[in-house]
Amino acid sequence: MVNSEEFIKRLEKILEFYGLSAAVFADTISVQRSSISHLLSGRNKPSLEFVLKVTSAFPEVNLYWLLNGKGTFPSKPEKQIAPPLQTSLSLPEAPIKEPVKEKKETVKKVDKVIIFYSDGTFDVYDK
Repeated sequence: MVNSEEFIKRLEKILEFYGLSAAVFADTISVQRSSISHLLSGRNKPSLEFVLKVTSAFPEVNLYWLLNGKGTFPSKPEKQIAPPLQTSLSLPEAPIKEPVKEKKETVKKVDKVIIFYSDGTFDVYDK
C-alpha cells in the first residue's frame, strides 16, 4: 500500500527538482490538472496508470522510490539529466503573412432535399 503523505512529498520533490508547476507537470505527463491537484491535496491516491506515466515521462524517477521511498532520486547523476520536453508549452512562431486575396461571394442554391423517415422510407424533392 502506498503511503499517501510520503508519496505526496516525493511527487513535490519531483516538481521542485525539475522546476515545474503542478499544471505544467500535468500537461507533461498528459493527465488532467485536477488529477495532480487531488493527489497533492491527499484527496485521491495515485493510480497505476499515473505512476507509469510519471516514470515514462521522467526516466530518472525510480519506480520503487516513487512508490515506497526505497532507492534514489534522481537515478542518474544530475549532470546527465535533461528536463523533459515541453512542446505543448512553447510559444508558436510568428505566422508568415501572405497577401490577402479577395474572396468572391458565391451564392449556393438548394438542388435537392432528401427526408429520411424512421421506418426506412424517404422522400426526394428536386427543383
